[in-house]
Amino acid sequence: MEDISVITAITHPVRRRIVDRLLLHGATQVGVLARTLDAQVGSISHHLRMLQKAGVVEQVDPPDGDRRASWWQLARRSFTWSSADFDSPADALIAREAQRANVRNQLDRLQRWYRVSAQSEMEGFNTDTLAWATPDELMDLQHRLGAVLDDWRAGIDRTDGQERTPVYFFAHGFPTEV
Repeated sequence: MEDISVITAITHPVRRRIVDRLLLHGATQVGVLARTLDAQVGSISHHLRMLQKAGVVEQVDPPDGDRRASWWQLARRSFTWSSADFDSPADALIAREAQRANVRNQLDRLQRWYRVSAQSEMEGFNTDTLAWATPDELMDLQHRLGAVLDDWRAGIDRTDGQERTPVYFFAHGFPTEV
């Protein structure tokens, strides 16, 4: 179960973009984050401190040894929660709103993809299925998918000289009616 402070931290749109950027590019200098995200260095520093307080990012030594600029990396790579995890009605409400914001983000990304997909050199895909499952079996599916994604990501050799494009994957599993 995620702490509510983590959920609150990563749900903010700018912080979500920071997390995504660090996930793809690794340790990054705060000025580069600001330029990439079209934001002021002070604003990015503020959001990094909020993410650091929640244990999402950590400051790291500059790879070039120049201590005049701060460098940041993710302290963790994945986040999972359910509003049912929280006994406090206020925290459960925050978790539900964070889930909704996450789904909006996912659907926004998907819509952006469909707008430009005809011009892309890389094909996307979609997949879905319908099955019977207990709550434990659905949780097992979540863990298995997470392991597959972790294994897939770890197997990508970014030093092999091939050109790569950021790829976004999302899936949802939930009870439904037929």
